[in-house]
Amino acid sequence: MRRLECGKLSLSSGTGLFVTFEGGEGAGKSTQIRRLAEALKGEGHDVLMTREPGGSPGAEAVRHVLLSGAAEAFGTRMEAILFAAARNDHVEEVIRPALAGGKIVLCDRFMDSSRVYQGITGNLEPDFIETLQRIAINGVMPDCTVILDIPAKIGLERAQKRAPADGPDRFEKERLETHEKRREAFLDIAAREPERCHVVNAMQSEEAIAAEILAIVQQLKSPADRLRMPEAAHHE
Repeated sequence: MRRLECGKLSLSSGTGLFVTFEGGEGAGKSTQIRRLAEALKGEGHDVLMTREPGGSPGAEAVRHVLLSGAAEAFGTRMEAILFAAARNDHVEEVIRPALAGGKIVLCDRFMDSSRVYQGITGNLEPDFIETLQRIAINGVMPDCTVILDIPAKIGLERAQKRAPADGPDRFEKERLETHEKRREAFLDIAAREPERCHVVNAMQSEEAIAAEILAIVQQLKSPADRLRMPEAAHHE
């Protein structure tokens, strides 16, 4: 079982912890994952940082196809299937073994991004998306999801400042209205799944955000108190 000792997260042998980070473009997910990893490593935990799309050799091969926009011409349904294929490889090759080994896995985006990007703003049927996600995650649900919330306009401005020389990716280049709709969709998921999801104001200072996230993670219950079953991902 997981317990609190002196304000620090304590994990028993063989009990991993899966924390995912979600939010719009420019919300600061990568920065906060790095800061949380440093804090948890300082407490003596074995931490794995990973990302989606990607995180495993097979998934990384799909990442370029998705973010370059090469699959865009084939439609949102094809993109959703590619994301699911990459996610399943990531789960089976990296996430599940890490959790079985007692590691804390911190992942930049996971199933909620597909719900929002392909489901809500991609106009795909909820049943199709949820069925696809159940297959992709194969029972591996996050213990906790941190949703970094920021107005879409400000997030895009931040993302553009750090954009590579070849410009914004497939999703960053979309209209402001689309990004704001995604923000609302993430908040809706958090409202419907409050036990798993925690919304953090990404307009705060980097230090304040990091402290809030660490406090959330330190208060997590044991996975034995949660359902790591595919059905837990299905919410209408």
